[in-house]
Amino acid sequence: MTDSGGSRNSGQLRLLNRDGSFNAVRSGVPSGGAGDIYHGLLSMSWKRFIGVLGLAYLVVNLFFATLYYSVGSEALAGLEEASRLDGISRFLECFFFSVQTFATIGYGRISPVSLSANALVTFEAFLGMLSVAIPTGLLFAWFSKPTARIRFSRNALVTPHDGVPCLLFRMVNERLNQGVEAQVRVALVRNERTLEGEFYRNLYDLKLDRSVSSAFVLSWTVVHEIDESSPLFGVTPEMLRGSEAEFIVSVMGIDDTFSQTIHARWSYLADEIVFGGRFADMLRRDPAIGKVRVDLDALGLLHSEEPA
Repeated sequence: MTDSGGSRNSGQLRLLNRDGSFNAVRSGVPSGGAGDIYHGLLSMSWKRFIGVLGLAYLVVNLFFATLYYSVGSEALAGLEEASRLDGISRFLECFFFSVQTFATIGYGRISPVSLSANALVTFEAFLGMLSVAIPTGLLFAWFSKPTARIRFSRNALVTPHDGVPCLLFRMVNERLNQGVEAQVRVALVRNERTLEGEFYRNLYDLKLDRSVSSAFVLSWTVVHEIDESSPLFGVTPEMLRGSEAEFIVSVMGIDDTFSQTIHARWSYLADEIVFGGRFADMLRRDPAIGKVRVDLDALGLLHSEEPA
């Protein structure tokens, strides 16, 4: 997801962050073991993912370098002159020997000669073999994940639409492919009190004029009519801010390239709802190429913001 328009309300915390993650932590939950590690690795950003793999690789080689260093220089052929090396230089030799063993490079300058050194090499070679299989599987799973690139308008509007007050916002598919059978859902989350005076955060699913698109190619204006059955009936900007209202948007569809389900999430806080505004046009016919041009730069623009 893109479009980094932030909230002007510094006092309200988002339930849904701009990257689609929920702004919540869980306490008192026991660790799920290896399954959580696998899920965590696949859920993190690619920079952190590569960083974690690189750090694990460094730590493993430092561990084995320490073991090679501890068995003594006489256990490794090629380190006969180690007595003339200082401790740091000898440790570096052990570290790079570990790197060569772990990756099965085998330059041959240094080799194990004692039982302890050969045992370490055997164990490290086995661990290196596993380390090729596991990160390879993780990398394939990580890079093969289909992701949605859906851009949302920076504001949602409460404005008349076909003569009826409506909540509406726009979104567009940034990829060149199609989102097949795309579905969108919108939920209103706001603070309320029960008759007993208890505070709680209530959630309302909003009914949409059109919640399914057979092919999400152009822009999509999502519309919710504010009639007497709507939880937004008679709402004012002050009421939205007072209840710390947040609109959670969830989009799901099938990527026609990978034939896999993709999804995206977005949210609007009370201060990101513009009353009485109207979106600028973003679809134009281009006779030069004989196609409809979608101007993504105009996605979140209001009529008052259009260039002259």
